[in-house]
Order: sequence, then structure tokens, then C-alpha cells
Amino acid sequence: MKVLVVGSGGREHALVWKIAQSKKVDKIFCAPGNAGIKEIAETVDVKADDTPALLKFAKANKIGLTVVGPEVPLVKGIVDEFMKEGLKVFGPSKELAMLEGSKVFAKETMKRFSVSTADFMVFEDADKAKAYLRKKGVPVVIKADGLAAGKGVIVAEDTREAEQAIDDILVKRIFGEAGNKIIIEECLRGEEASILIFSDGKNIAPLASSQDHKRIFDNDKGPNTGGMGAYSPAPVVSGKLFDEIIDSVFRPIINGLASEGRPYKGVLYGGLMITENGPMALEFNVRFGDPETQAVLPRLKSDLADIMMACIEGKLNELKLEWDDRPCLSIVAASKGYPGVYEKNKNISGLNTVRSIKDVAVFHSGTALRDGNIVTDGGRVLAVSGFGKDIKSARDTAYEAMDKIKFEGIYYRKDIGDKAIGRI
Repeated sequence: MKVLVVGSGGREHALVWKIAQSKKVDKIFCAPGNAGIKEIAETVDVKADDTPALLKFAKANKIGLTVVGPEVPLVKGIVDEFMKEGLKVFGPSKELAMLEGSKVFAKETMKRFSVSTADFMVFEDADKAKAYLRKKGVPVVIKADGLAAGKGVIVAEDTREAEQAIDDILVKRIFGEAGNKIIIEECLRGEEASILIFSDGKNIAPLASSQDHKRIFDNDKGPNTGGMGAYSPAPVVSGKLFDEIIDSVFRPIINGLASEGRPYKGVLYGGLMITENGPMALEFNVRFGDPETQAVLPRLKSDLADIMMACIEGKLNELKLEWDDRPCLSIVAASKGYPGVYEKNKNISGLNTVRSIKDVAVFHSGTALRDGNIVTDGGRVLAVSGFGKDIKSARDTAYEAMDKIKFEGIYYRKDIGDKAIGRI
């Protein structure tokens, strides 16, 4: 079988890397890919959101399975277009991709199916939003409704910061059409965790738990990013609590949508806050997380291509997922200035050295090949993932490997895994 993976980040590198381990896969293409992906798959010069070109390529090359990594093509309806042509594609329909594409749609869906989540109100008018804010008080969380590249969520601790966020989104339109509406919701306190499930529209198969680190600086300081590191499993989600999350968050969504004749197929990511009152759903993503994927997929022992085909064909109940018991921890190296303005085309050294280290994998995010050299080509450049007998040794392995990678302006957090180690 030939497989096409759509996307160019660390998540897609991890997907290509894992799918390549399947005995049923003869060849993998990736569009557009990156310098790391190029080492294990044939890259195709087509943008991830160019659905007509991707469809044309898939048909011409007799692709047996297309795997969509990023959210934008899913929200634009790539799955619907491929299915119309009889092609097998992993991901939800355009309609259900709005669980990520619209935070209003997601919150209203949670409310409809009685999923525990923060109280919220929706606004299109800045003055009305500010009036509600003065009545509600701070802290609050303000979210742009649409896709904003992971930057559309502002945790406002004071009124000035909250009003600034309202003006930025609704008046200055810094997120464009993604900011046509905002949500103002209560600020939940606790520890975050990420749970992902596979679904074939009826059956659920949970992935191992993980925990992401969104803030740019150590101790969760500074602005939000796409993610600066992750580890799996997340000790904050114990066995009993894990089961509670599956039963109280994911089953109501999957069963509820199925009852409406809208089966959700693909992977569903739940961002959760573990509060003193129990787990609360923060958000849904309709694809694998990044960098959670780089910490979770290395632990998956089952054939990923088989799982994806089972989701498409409604046969997920016939499979049992197997996992490596060892924890995996992944650290993201970013360009200087990220998540703001950053430079590109910095030579990366040390990759060959790290390649020889046992229990380590490097997943490229923002890299490119220039004159035979691998160079930086994005804000988040790469992720180093390490195994260990426990979370501390996994952290030590990953940091030992990361220390060998160099490029001008390299930055990475030094505290990935500290929460887990402290909890243990």
C-alpha cells in the first residue's frame, strides 16, 4: 500500500516515522514534508491546504491511504473531497472538523452532550464583551472563535489585559476572520493533560496520556506557543481518572454525534484541565497534537496504518492497541525570538551524533535542505524524544541528546518533565 501524509511539521515526521514501520506499507509520500521527513519518505512539492493538487496526486499515484496531519486542510474539507472520489482518508468530515475550527461550535457541542467544561459566553461586539467582563470579573480566558495557529487563547489575569485582548481580536482584528466572534469563559485552575482517542464513528480506542508545555519559558512563564515539549504518560491522569475522562468526555461526544447521524472518524484530541472538582474539557483538536505526538507515538507498538484503516472502515473494535510501558519525553528546540519574529537558514549540527544514541528519536518541524545542509526553517525547529525506565531517566536521555544539537539562537525549555517527576 502507498501512503500519503499531508503536512510538514514534527507531528507529520512522527506519523511518517511510525507508518514506515508497517509491513503493509510499500512507499510513503509526504506533502510538502521537511528535511527530516525527506530521509524516510518521498516529499511532494504541494502545500498542505491545496486540496485539488493533493487529490490529483493521490489519484495519479494510486494512494491507498491519505493521512491528514494539520487542522487547516481538515477544516477546509479535504476528507469530504477525497471520499467523493472513493479514496481512503484518515480524518473527520469538514462539518465535524469544526470541533477545532470553531471554538463556539466545540463549546456548544460539549454543552449539548453534557461534557464538563468551563462556563462561557459568546460575543461579536467589543462593548458588550467588556460590559460582561466588568460584571464577571477576572481572571478569565478569552478565545478567538476560529483557527489562529495556537495563538488565539489569552489567559487574562487583570481587567486591562482582558480588555486589550477583546480589542485586539474584535476591533483590531489581529486574527482576521478567526476573530469574528470571541468566547469569554471562566479560568479553570489545575494541571493540564492531553488525551487522544481513535474513533471509527462508534468505537473508541484511547491513546496513551500525555502532557504538553505551552508557555515559551520555564515554569510556564511567557506567551503561549504551539508547544515546547511533552511527555507520556501523564502521572496527573491516573488509571481511574483516565477511565473517568474517557467515559465523561469522549464517549458522550462520539455517541452523541453518532446519534445525530454524524459519525466522527479519525483521531480526537482533548485538552483537559484536572481541577479539584474533576476533569474539565478545555478544547478539542481534530488531529494529532504537536508535540504530544512525538512523545506518544514512539510508545505505540501496534501498527498505526492498521489502526487508521480500521477507523475508516468501522472496524476499530477488532483491534487492541499495545504500548511500550516505558515513558517517553520530547523536548522542542525553537529559533531565537519564537513565538515572535525569528530568523531562518541557520545551519544545524549534531544530528548525526544524536542519530546513534540508543532510545532517542529526532523529529523535524521547521527544517529545510539548503546546499546539502539541514537548516532552520521555522519557529519550532525540531523535537528530541527519549525513552527511559521512568520519567526521570527519559528526561535525562532526551536532554543529553538535545545538548548535542546546535544552531545559532537555539532555545529550549529546561524543565520539561519536572511536574511529572515532582508528582511521582
